[in-house]
Amino acid sequence: MPAVQAAPADQQRLLDLQALDSKLDQLAHRRRTLPQLSEHTALETRAGQLRDLLVAATTAQSDLAREQRKAEADVDQVRSRAERDRKLLESGSAGARELSNLQSELESLAKRQSALEDVVLDVMERVESASARTAELTRQRDLAEADLTRVTAALSAEQASVDKDVAFARSQRGLLVAQLPADLLALYEKLRAQYGGIGAAAIKQRRCEGCRLELDISEVNEIRAAAPDAVLRHDSCRRILVRTADSGL
Repeated sequence: MPAVQAAPADQQRLLDLQALDSKLDQLAHRRRTLPQLSEHTALETRAGQLRDLLVAATTAQSDLAREQRKAEADVDQVRSRAERDRKLLESGSAGARELSNLQSELESLAKRQSALEDVVLDVMERVESASARTAELTRQRDLAEADLTRVTAALSAEQASVDKDVAFARSQRGLLVAQLPADLLALYEKLRAQYGGIGAAAIKQRRCEGCRLELDISEVNEIRAAAPDAVLRHDSCRRILVRTADSGL
């Protein structure tokens, strides 16, 4: 004799419970595999990378701007020194030896100024390039963050829709569970955990809907002979077998 017995109506409810549990499993899988999830992850990564690149580019631009200011200050210092020497030279107050020194220094300062101005031009070009890179990275970051905001909203909407279906299915499940005998429910839950989420299956045209195997003649005869309240198990997949009007027995 089977260890568990249950009224045919309760066994039918077990199929309804299995249908709800299968739906809940499907909903859980759907929530884990929403297409927006992978897109959201990719956009999060992309936006983070762009933010990091932008910080580095902004820092580099700031460093170059500081370098430019220093180079321009060096040029101004040389110009000031040269201007002072020219005024002293033009004043006529310097002696012959000092005049010679001033002329020599002015020639040296002119070369120095030319070299420093070349440095300024080089730094200015690099500042311009860095500024363009910062602007482009800012544009890309803004686009990525806009896309991330859009996908986040779409993902939240999809998750909310799934969660709504889950909440409804769970409420229906609670109503069904309350109507089932404790021993039948315990057996079902144990088998469902052991056999891939399927604890009970209907017999349809002499086939187990759990494992999709056709029942052999000895199994059919055993089921025919079983009492209506006998809780049957399939020898092959060990799931609970539930007789229905479409069992073909």
